[in-house]
Amino acid sequence: MAHLIKVAIADDHKIFRSGVINTLIPYENINVVFEAEDGEHLLQHLEQQMPDVILMDLKMPNMDGIAATIKVREKYPQVKIIILTMYEDDNFIVHLIEHGANAYLLKNAEPEEIYEAICTTHDKGFYFNENVNLALLKKVLHKNKQQIKPTLSNEIQLNEREVEVLRMICNERTTQEISEEIYLSPRTVEGIRQKLLEKINVKNSVGLVLYAFRNGIIE
Repeated sequence: MAHLIKVAIADDHKIFRSGVINTLIPYENINVVFEAEDGEHLLQHLEQQMPDVILMDLKMPNMDGIAATIKVREKYPQVKIIILTMYEDDNFIVHLIEHGANAYLLKNAEPEEIYEAICTTHDKGFYFNENVNLALLKKVLHKNKQQIKPTLSNEIQLNEREVEVLRMICNERTTQEISEEIYLSPRTVEGIRQKLLEKINVKNSVGLVLYAFRNGIIE
């Protein structure tokens, strides 16, 4: 049986929350542990019950999804955040990913994609669909026009093992898969991943992927 994933939903529309919950009922490995009507309500719940993944709306009263994402990321870095919104805007996408969101979906996404995003984000740390890929690519291309020579690779020194693990993370390998392939314990692999986060000065796997792409480690 697949690992049980605890999910929370933060959205100010009860009908929408109920609809999402109903679409997730057929999946036995998903357990919706609570609903929140805004960011403040979400943070209050998190002090009592910790989900693995949060489905986060952007436009909410009292505390919106952007502010809530930043707060959750600062206080609970292990929790994965999937933005689920009506706003199909490149600036929103890039801003949220850079501030700790692990995935970005539109509310008209198919139930199967929401389920896939939950599982992939939980297991691998991020889920990039075509909208996110295009938004990030546009951002990278825009930066390349402004600054042809990347500077990060000159400032940050990674050893061969760190580069190897970084490439595998970018290829969506789990800690266990990396461990088995390079004959290291999962704990050692997780230690290398943490060292990469510290060296590159990013918060999550999304930042690692962006760094690797910008510096030619992956294509």
